[in-house]
Amino acid sequence: MAQIHFDTSMKILKDQTIEQPRAHYRHLTEAAGYVLAKEIVADESMPPFPTSGMDGYALRYADQPLKRLRIAGDNPAGSDLQEGLHPGECIKTFTGALMPEGSDTLIPIEHVTVEGEEIVIDEPVPFGYAVRPVGEAYEAGDVLIPSGTRIGFAEIGVMAGLNVVKPMVFDPPVVAILSTGSELLQLGEEQTNNAQIRSTNNYTIEAIVSQYGGEALRLSTEADDRDEITRILADAVERSDIIVTTGGVSVGDYDFVKDIVPDLGFEILFQGVRIKPGQHIMLARKGDTFILALPGFAYSSTVTALLYLLPLIGIFTHRSLSLPSVKATLRDPFVKRAKKAEFTACNVMLESGRYFVDFQGKKVGTSAILTNMLGDSALLYTSESDTSKAVGEEIDLLLY
Repeated sequence: MAQIHFDTSMKILKDQTIEQPRAHYRHLTEAAGYVLAKEIVADESMPPFPTSGMDGYALRYADQPLKRLRIAGDNPAGSDLQEGLHPGECIKTFTGALMPEGSDTLIPIEHVTVEGEEIVIDEPVPFGYAVRPVGEAYEAGDVLIPSGTRIGFAEIGVMAGLNVVKPMVFDPPVVAILSTGSELLQLGEEQTNNAQIRSTNNYTIEAIVSQYGGEALRLSTEADDRDEITRILADAVERSDIIVTTGGVSVGDYDFVKDIVPDLGFEILFQGVRIKPGQHIMLARKGDTFILALPGFAYSSTVTALLYLLPLIGIFTHRSLSLPSVKATLRDPFVKRAKKAEFTACNVMLESGRYFVDFQGKKVGTSAILTNMLGDSALLYTSESDTSKAVGEEIDLLLY
């Protein structure tokens, strides 16, 4: 199967949809990190009545020239004050309290002197000062939080203010992760020969899944055994929405994954993309289950997971999910190494609102150097048609 253009692979991926993502109602105190499945609409304006924005004295703006006003009462927050305000009067009113009927302005405590049962106005204020108008925060009928929003602390606070006890959220997609290769050792496993290496891809991808709103299902690692890999993948199809494999997609004698996937009844959406790293990537689908088969080298599998796994997770939560892209300026020259879409680790700096990149400390070598992604790093993106870049040129940068 011929390799396709990177843009073509992304279009194929973004064209994928599922008819009915699973969703459930979840208690607000346990909803952080989930993706909202039903928009949140304000059922009333906030505040619903004019409200005090600070501690002070509610009065009529037109009465300020009198200089001296009688204190007609006390109005703490939460009190249902029935008394109205008469000319020449003021009512002591605290932050968050409803403004008394007839008042239109609040003068801060610091602007007056209290003399017995009266205040003396030392410093007048403008009309409506320190009064929160009806609908200052939002008005009834406003869509405050759209569907597809990942719930954070601000969303929790707003929903609490609306008495949303159980928002509807999408079920996070279950992402099964399998690393293949007879050379792989698990954490803590004893090395018995020099050809063995520590497995990192499964742990890295599990962290990506958790960070971007999926639920990871750890399938661990498996040696290059076709029958056993087939059994594990067939079981994973029944337990997950997305299966991510690393290794086994190249052209070697022991690269079994690329052959097992169609045997399991999956349609190959694409196999092979003109990108560096990760050209042997494969995406397949069966019903509403996807298999994303990634290369085995650590840097390669991590970059391709960020590029392709994030949009897959987004499909199951009805949101567009990808790495943010910004423009940046080169401080070191960039050497274009392949006529492919390239994703190159670089150092990123934000100075006076502008992004700059260099390659200090970044090693040039195979697609196994995951340490290039440590620190304040990002991915410099160049297309097939791009050429090498000089210092001072502007480039596209993907932030992770």
